[in-house]
Amino acid sequence: MSASRTKFYLDKQNKKFLGVCAGIADYTGIDVTVVRVGTVILSLVTSGWVIPAYFITAWLAPCKPFGLYEDAEDAKFWQGVRSNPSRSTAEVRSKFRDLDRRLADIETLYTSRNTRLADEIDALR
Repeated sequence: MSASRTKFYLDKQNKKFLGVCAGIADYTGIDVTVVRVGTVILSLVTSGWVIPAYFITAWLAPCKPFGLYEDAEDAKFWQGVRSNPSRSTAEVRSKFRDLDRRLADIETLYTSRNTRLADEIDALR
């Protein structure tokens, strides 16, 4: 069974304490330092209610599976999916349209009566 890439996980691999801030950073795509500083500031401003929430999150959230993303580009894609699924769908649709257009151009070139191209293909055989 594969892990869900759209779910929140504790990031124990990049943790400083329990991995909650690193998990939030991984989930949202925001720099982990900004999340950590924001957590400290929010904790001070709200009289510390963030601290129990932090520990409850650390207790309830599962740990991020090792190798969840293939590479940095894959991680960035899934962060985009989590933040705006409709935009991600539009991006994938746009990439498929571009591929379809390029394949149609190749097909047109290949099936046309382009004698120079036919001569080059015959020369390769």
